[in-house]
Amino acid sequence: MTEPATTSNSGIPVPSDDQSLTAGTQGPILLHDHYLIEKMAQFNRERVPERVVHAKGAGAFGELEITGDISKFTKAKALQPGAKTEMLARFSTVAGEQGSPDTWRDPRGFSLKFYTEEGNWDLVGNNTPIFFVKDPIKFQDFIRSQKRMPDSGLRDHNMQWDFWTLSPETAHQVTWLMGDRGIPKSYRHMDGFGSHTFQLINDAGERNWVKFHFKTDQGVEFLTQEKADELAGTSPDHHRQDLFGSIKEGNFPSWTLKVQIMPYDDAENYKFNPFDLTKVWSQKDYPLIEVGKMTLNRNPENFHAQIEQSSFEPSNLVPGIGASPDKMLLGRIFSYADAHRYRIGANYAQLPVNAPKSPVNSYSKDGAMRYSFNSADTPVYAPNSYGGPHANTEKYGDDGSWDFEPRFVRTGYIEHPEDGDFVQAGTLVREVMDDAQRERLAGNIIGHALNGVTEEVLVRVFEYWKNVDADLGKKVEEGVRAGQSDSAPTTSQSPTTPGDEAEKV
Repeated sequence: MTEPATTSNSGIPVPSDDQSLTAGTQGPILLHDHYLIEKMAQFNRERVPERVVHAKGAGAFGELEITGDISKFTKAKALQPGAKTEMLARFSTVAGEQGSPDTWRDPRGFSLKFYTEEGNWDLVGNNTPIFFVKDPIKFQDFIRSQKRMPDSGLRDHNMQWDFWTLSPETAHQVTWLMGDRGIPKSYRHMDGFGSHTFQLINDAGERNWVKFHFKTDQGVEFLTQEKADELAGTSPDHHRQDLFGSIKEGNFPSWTLKVQIMPYDDAENYKFNPFDLTKVWSQKDYPLIEVGKMTLNRNPENFHAQIEQSSFEPSNLVPGIGASPDKMLLGRIFSYADAHRYRIGANYAQLPVNAPKSPVNSYSKDGAMRYSFNSADTPVYAPNSYGGPHANTEKYGDDGSWDFEPRFVRTGYIEHPEDGDFVQAGTLVREVMDDAQRERLAGNIIGHALNGVTEEVLVRVFEYWKNVDADLGKKVEEGVRAGQSDSAPTTSQSPTTPGDEAEKV
């Protein structure tokens, strides 16, 4: 049977489901990739009014204090020695809705807004240093595979594994997800990562690549699947309650900010592609450098106004911090701001929680819910001869760039010597996890795969995990087959019903 060709919403066949149009293999994504823009814009408008992704969350205010010195790498004022910057953090689950339990197995969002004197710097990451996909054209499909079925309204494990096993790049993140860190004990007991590769730029215009790590000072702790299932029924807001209660009691959680810094020229020949969001950099090659401490010490006064209406966007990069050829980052730079304009309005940046503490000199005007405005004698266009704001290109024109081959292509990242979708996932299993962690990982996978996954997809699940690690794959297959034998039904029944395991992951 011939599968139908994918088309745009206007019925036009599209050139690719898998690769965005870029200016060369390392170049930026091009705005006239109309199908990518259509997918992102349509996706951002699928839900009203909660966030399409990361809908359920909690947050608090605090400060970032810089205690180390990386001034030779960046001119960003918020990262200079001794700097203290007011900030907001929002933590969240990814796939669940507003009313979903906090303890489903899921990555956790780790979004930070720093109110710097040069404008807002937003670092929008997760509690994992990696992600499931490496190109934004696949992001919408990935999220839908983790959401609910259109007929039953239920989560569906078969849909999840179908997407994962057809997308080998997911292996590293799925291994994290099915391991201990898939269910943190609380938001306080998890690390956070900027996840993407960014640039640091110093006063001389010298560039280095950087990854941001926030290491929890409370220690990394997790919930077992059994405990998480129990809490889903007895305390569905467990993480939100823990964060708010701890700060209210004066038990302020903190994280140590560390960075990995890669010289600009190293990227071309590094063993893994350093811009691939499904990969991490070796800490042996690029050790963690301690920079400062983030402390959360103030709860919101109004959850809706200060947390639900907060907006975070990777496009908020201050002088001294820039983007990279990371395709997921480049896609998110468009997508997040567009989502905010839809979800909370064109003037979302004027809401107090989102408004910068630094002066705003913008030609933006009007629109629904406009609050602040320029005086009548301020010109509404640029350039002008009447004293309106004028871009200081000499001082701020260097906002991060990189070398690339100027031609249009749809391709993956340039392959590096040790690239491969299963390589780092296998390293995580064999070299990072201990025996007890590997045992829990296998048990979590088996329990998840036993719930409603069809035989056609199960065959690929077993192969997927054998590609990660042969012993793990064998254990998963044996465990699933044994579980099928033990639970063979005598009468037909629905594989997913409210409250069962399909609703917990």
